Amino acid sequence: MSRIKELFDKKQKQVLNVYCTAGYPQLDSTLQVVKALQDNGADLVELGMPYSDPLADGPIIQASSTVALANGMTMAILFEQLKDLRKEIQVPVILMGYMNPVLQYGFERFCADAKEVGVDGLILPDLPEYEFETEYGAIIKKYGLDFIFLVTPETSEARVRKLDTLSSGFIYAVSSSATTGKDKDFTAVEVYLKRLQNMKLNNPVLVGFGVKDKETFLAASKYTNGAIIGTAFIKALEKTKDLAVSTKEFLSTVLS
Repeated sequence: MSRIKELFDKKQKQVLNVYCTAGYPQLDSTLQVVKALQDNGADLVELGMPYSDPLADGPIIQASSTVALANGMTMAILFEQLKDLRKEIQVPVILMGYMNPVLQYGFERFCADAKEVGVDGLILPDLPEYEFETEYGAIIKKYGLDFIFLVTPETSEARVRKLDTLSSGFIYAVSSSATTGKDKDFTAVEVYLKRLQNMKLNNPVLVGFGVKDKETFLAASKYTNGAIIGTAFIKALEKTKDLAVSTKEFLSTVLS
């Protein structure tokens, strides 16, 4: 059983997935941040692979990617950093990023290396459904990785159901058709989340985009299995001198 499935078997509500950028704030911060997240209550870690031309990321996460790339982060360095991942990290870890650097690295090599270091799943927002079905899905499955598709309020019910059959791990419910980090009125989002809840999907649902504190985390979790926080956590690391302390302080404001 995958670590992600195991997590949702044990915990169905208020699952917290936190996004961090690999190689940020320093090149060698990656594992320190993942460990601090695990130690302070994150149920899942979504590790961003920095890319110079992201599609869905707002300015804060884009800026963290720019810093990570300037620090010298590459795909090869990331896998080198993750080789001891499972010595200390028990929570599921997902790699999130875009197809361009993955294809440059070699798609099958990427999946093989992800599996080798103990990564559990992938989020690649610009991998289209058709290409997933006809080419890449089989490779992802070969290496036992979960693949998480994104849905938005504009996604039709038929398409949501189709993506649910293709996904494993969970469904990433984007709270609105904007980039990450925008403030959201979660009362307006409720109608969409109720619609997803009523569809009784096969996969758990986590909500992302605009979740930043305890109030929005609880609101996002009301009709779903939990939520994803990214921009607010990256902000908390911006000027920190102590990653562990800043992570603990941030998560305590969400989970206390």
